[in-house]
Amino acid sequence: MGIACILAGDIGATHARLGLFDAAGGDYRPVAQEKIPCRDASGIADLIGKFSRSNSRPFDRVCLAVAGPVEGGRATMTNLNWSLDAAGLAAQFGLVRADLLNDLEAVGYGLNALAASDLMTLDPGAPSARGNLAVIAAGTGLGECICYWDGTQHRPCAGEGGHTDFGPRNELERELLAFLSGRFPRVSYERVVSGPGLFEIYRFLQASGRGREPESLTEAILRAGDSEPVVSAALDGRSERCAQAARLLLSILAAEAGNLALKAMARGGVFLGGGMVSRLLPLLSGPEFMQVFADKEPMRGLLAAMPVHVILNDNVGLLGAVRYARLKTGSE
Repeated sequence: MGIACILAGDIGATHARLGLFDAAGGDYRPVAQEKIPCRDASGIADLIGKFSRSNSRPFDRVCLAVAGPVEGGRATMTNLNWSLDAAGLAAQFGLVRADLLNDLEAVGYGLNALAASDLMTLDPGAPSARGNLAVIAAGTGLGECICYWDGTQHRPCAGEGGHTDFGPRNELERELLAFLSGRFPRVSYERVVSGPGLFEIYRFLQASGRGREPESLTEAILRAGDSEPVVSAALDGRSERCAQAARLLLSILAAEAGNLALKAMARGGVFLGGGMVSRLLPLLSGPEFMQVFADKEPMRGLLAAMPVHVILNDNVGLLGAVRYARLKTGSE
């Protein structure tokens, strides 16, 4: 008997997106879908239980994209104290099969499920259907993935590139690295290019006396202790310092996207995603991002020819999880 329904999930450090999908390929409209704060569940089994109690349609297959490395069907999430075991989930819920994959690997699989309207092109480049792809997503953490062209299709490779060492390019970034090195034992790109990273960049600018804003706003942002008010004040023009913080984050993201593009030889395109990119989307309309992305002599020409897109569909990881599940069963 065929699989009736697949429960797919994209489990981040802050939110989990869960959806029920028909097992047959070709249709990416969920039968049911929810976005659940991870703080509302004690673990993945509790999360699935909550979802299944509110959505009565049965499922016999689970495929979850998780923010962390996956090995041997097991994963411990990087920025959330959850451990997952595919075999344990299958036994607990009486499933035919359960699969886990890295969240950026799932985004790589999800690219094929996107429509043209799900992308915003920053630069059309000179796309090659046979070129590799690169995906970089900034949210609670920083994820990276390379999708290599195997002669027939693109195959995503899971990685943890966001945890590589942050490499400053100028005096301002060297000062930022020194500031963060005084606060943390190691400074990775994720430490800078992420939601928590934006708050740390703001703290650096405030501590070094850069940018102007009302003192009451400074006090409110420091009291909040996260990036949300920084984003808000950067976008509505209330704070020069917050705007500087957002621009610096995007500049470092552009530089690291260029690094990844070179490592991947991403002639087929570079795809930007994640909650921070979505929230700062209005600041991506100018030429600065692409200038920084391509500023890598003697490879400027190579990078300038690579298409760069922003993923607008927040469900791309969820779609990638269900596509992965279908590919595993030969239904797509």
